[in-house]
Amino acid sequence: MPTSDNPPFPAALRIFSLGVIIVLIVGAGLFFAPALVKPRWPWPVTPFSARFLGGFYTAEMAVMAALLFWNRWSPGRLVLVMAFIFTVIVSAVSLINLGYFNFGRKASWLWFLVYLASAAVSGLFLWRSRARPSAKGMTLNPAWRGYMLAETAILGLYGVGMLLFPLMVSSTWPWPVDPFHAQVYSAIFLAGAGGAYLVSKSAPREELLVLGLAQFLVGLLAILGLVITDAAVHRIDWTATRTLCWLALFGWIGVSGGVKLTTASRYFSAQSAS
Repeated sequence: MPTSDNPPFPAALRIFSLGVIIVLIVGAGLFFAPALVKPRWPWPVTPFSARFLGGFYTAEMAVMAALLFWNRWSPGRLVLVMAFIFTVIVSAVSLINLGYFNFGRKASWLWFLVYLASAAVSGLFLWRSRARPSAKGMTLNPAWRGYMLAETAILGLYGVGMLLFPLMVSSTWPWPVDPFHAQVYSAIFLAGAGGAYLVSKSAPREELLVLGLAQFLVGLLAILGLVITDAAVHRIDWTATRTLCWLALFGWIGVSGGVKLTTASRYFSAQSAS
């Protein structure tokens, strides 16, 4: 893609992104080494919540790595928009629920420092770049565009439901989810809705690839985390309607991400061949 159409990011933003990745490695530890990370987390987490959050942080780490790899407006615009939505919502929910945090521990202060700084940096950069159009990309046919808008609506409505009606919506999850965690989880769906909406309007191949990667990992690791955790604690009713619906939701997210990855890869191959 031409540099004029897809300029690189400032060095300062790359350095900041690298710092965020280092923090995300700790979050990913909730999935891969929960016994080690849970005692050091800013608030108490159950086994299922730990693996679910760890899976999401692993996906977020992969997305931030993509930003460092390409270091350009595309896919950086998509990454920053999703990061801004996620960090603003989680920061607001955390500030409303200060009772969950033990401020006698450094982890709680670090949590707010990282999230508030991330929201400020991503928001500032997006504001300064607000007049810049998206990089040129593939043209979505009407069916693809319609699907992306439907995906935006589904993820957005579900995220709003988790945020505004946490007890009601989280009651459909396979494990007990308190209102604080439900509202934190809402940021995942709303960030995904923001990413899907951006791609529906313009689909640079890098952005489609990054969005697909994020969704594929979120869906895969959410289900895998549930299976691994229940193998140890045996608390999930796998025939319950709520469990099947939850599996269908995250299975759809994962499959949708896989299709985007395949589509983007084919577009890369076609561009390379031409």
